[in-house]
Amino acid sequence: EYLNANYPGPVELIPAEIDLARQTRLADRFYNFYVQHPMQKIVGDRLRPEGKTDPFGVEEARAQLRSAYAIIEQDMQSRSWAMGEAFTMADCAAAPALFYANKVEPFGDKYPAVRRYHDRLLQRPSVARVIEEARPYFKLFPYDNG
Repeated sequence: EYLNANYPGPVELIPAEIDLARQTRLADRFYNFYVQHPMQKIVGDRLRPEGKTDPFGVEEARAQLRSAYAIIEQDMQSRSWAMGEAFTMADCAAAPALFYANKVEPFGDKYPAVRRYHDRLLQRPSVARVIEEARPYFKLFPYDNG
């Protein structure tokens, strides 16, 4: 919201229409709470010392990711972006969440619309640039696979 308010650009990250703005914020929270958070649980567990892991918590987080994927799968059947045909703040939240979630709990063939959305995000120039600039640090991610 800070960028949208202070550095307006060609992309309106938060729609001006009040209800759509609220829905955009809700979608942003969805990606943070239901994709990013369980992904971080799985990653954090990988970093724990031997004997201090939480297999139950990790399986619960994986189940949460699969539930989120199922919701996204339905939503993305008729949309290009999280809120429809316009890239918004919700997509900014979705990009890193889905990028890393796919590494810890791959989409596989069960969620083709999620995969297509993920691929569109990765092809967006701003997202591609962030990933390219982060590439030297991927080796620090415990699920690094490229």
